[in-house]
Formats: sequence, structure tokens, C-alpha cells
Amino acid sequence: MVICFGIAGFWFLVFGVSFLRDRRLFKNGIFLVLTLMFAGLGVIFAVETVSKPVAVAMVWAIVVAIPLTIAVLAVFLVINGVTMLRRERRRLSNLLSLLVGLGIIGFVIFSVLVQKIGWEPLAVVRSVLLGVLTYISFLFLCFLVYAFFYSRVRSSRKVDFVVVLGSGLMGSRVTPLLASRLDRAQQVYERALRKGRSPLLVTSGGQGPGEDLPESHAMAAYLVDHGVPDDQILREDRSTTTWENLTFSRDLMVELRPQYRCLIVTNNFHAFRAALTARKAKVNGQVVGSPTAAYYWPTATIREFVAILAGHPYINGAICLLIALITILPYF
Repeated sequence: MVICFGIAGFWFLVFGVSFLRDRRLFKNGIFLVLTLMFAGLGVIFAVETVSKPVAVAMVWAIVVAIPLTIAVLAVFLVINGVTMLRRERRRLSNLLSLLVGLGIIGFVIFSVLVQKIGWEPLAVVRSVLLGVLTYISFLFLCFLVYAFFYSRVRSSRKVDFVVVLGSGLMGSRVTPLLASRLDRAQQVYERALRKGRSPLLVTSGGQGPGEDLPESHAMAAYLVDHGVPDDQILREDRSTTTWENLTFSRDLMVELRPQYRCLIVTNNFHAFRAALTARKAKVNGQVVGSPTAAYYWPTATIREFVAILAGHPYINGAICLLIALITILPYF
């Protein structure tokens, strides 16, 4: 018990130092989850000193909850994937929840078949897949926990700019997704005004395929229609990616105020990855999220996680290879 709480305290200290240095780090999520895991073990051992049956019941509850959660998650993702097919365009990024749900079901069926067949090469493949999937699942848990935590920590710093990231137009009209970001940005702007501050709004987005004008211009028009003075809006109209949104907006802000501070607004599912990108782009600001339709959130969240994994191919590839090697060795 003492050892578990001691390890939890160590990881919490590491998390606190890392968070205070820069909250826009994925490793903060790893430190936080390790803290929670060892603290949970400590609680179980502490309960055992009082009542062993209760501690055993807690362990069994966890053991039962894990496969049950996986089963419920698989079914939920498949249902959500079907909903996405009905409501959104049929492209790979919108099929992720369906593919992940079917993948989980497929792996369970594969594992059962391997158990019944009893052929060693298939058992090796299953063990390697299980090891790699366990690693990815752990990272996904870290991502979910810390993304939730990050979204709940408000920045109390005075900001000079509120940057709104674009997300596409329907011709010349702002989409509901983008309108959510703009409404959130206006709330931040008006809250700052009530506190006697006067930040500028930066609408960020160039003109993409099928769009009649640059996103930033349509975004600015939306804000003006909702009561924001036009002279309080800067238009960054060259960007086509999140990286360009941030770097081009940074250049605008530095030109007007070299020692600027900003707050970046995007949708809640995109907030943490946008924060990671902002750190890499050396943008001096945190990120806040706006609401997203419930059916859209699971697929969007998986897409964000996949993008983060893809952003570190060498380290993740090396770890997966190491896991595979360690898993295979006992079979030789």
C-alpha cells in the first residue's frame, strides 16, 4: 500500500512539474494516468487492510469491467459509425469509429478461433497483436484522460488576441461546426470586454476547394452579423491546414504585438491536438474548445488520436517493434 501511494506520489510530482512547465505536452497525460493507476492500486491495498472481501470484490469488479467495457465500446462504435455514414460524407476519416468497432469485434473472433485451432504461428500473431493493441490502448486512455483534464483547466492570463481556427465552408456559408467555434470565440471576446480588456479576434482560414471565398472572410462576416465590430477582427486568409492556421496567425500577432498572448478556439475534440501543434509552432497561447454534436465526437476523437500517433512514427514504431520482439522470444 505504502509503495503504491509512494509511486503514485512520485508520478504526480512529475506530472505537476511537467504541467507547470508546459501543459501542452502529451507526456503529461502519461504521467497523470500512471498517477491514477498506482493511486487506485494503493486504495485497493488500503481497503484490504480493513476488509479483504471488499478488496477482492473491487478486484473482481475491475476484471469483469474490462472485457464488458470493450464489448460495449465495440458495439457503440459500430452504431456510431453507421450514424456517421448516414449523416456525413463517406470518406475514410468519417468511417474510423465503424472501422475501430469492427476491428475490436474481429480481434475477439480471431482470438477465439486461434484458441480452438491451437496452431502456434497464429498464437504468435495473436500475442503480438495483443501486445501492440495494449500499448495503443494505453496511449488512447492517456489521450482521453488528459484531453478531458486539459479542457477543464482555464487560462486566467490576459490575452491580446483570440484566434479562431477555420474548418471549412459550404460555398460561402459557415458550417454548424465552424459556427460553434465562432460563437465560443465571441463569448471569450465579450468576457474579456467585461473585464476591461480589448483583445482582437483573428479569423484564420484560406479558400479551399468548393468554397466561394476564404474561410476567414466568411468567419469575420458571421462575427460582424452577431455584433462584433469589424475593426476588432483580423483576417488570416492564406492557411489551408492547422499548422498554417497557427503559424500565419502567429506572424500577424507578432507584427502587431511582439510580446503577445493569445487564446485559440477550436472544437472540443480538436483542442488538445491543436494545443500540441501550437506548442510546436511556438504560438504563445492555450486552446479552448467549443461544443460538438454528440454523434460526431467519437469518430473525431479517434481521428485526433490517430493524427497524434502519426505525428511520432519513429518512436511509436520502435516501441511496437520492441513489443513484438519481446512477445515472440518465448516461442523460440
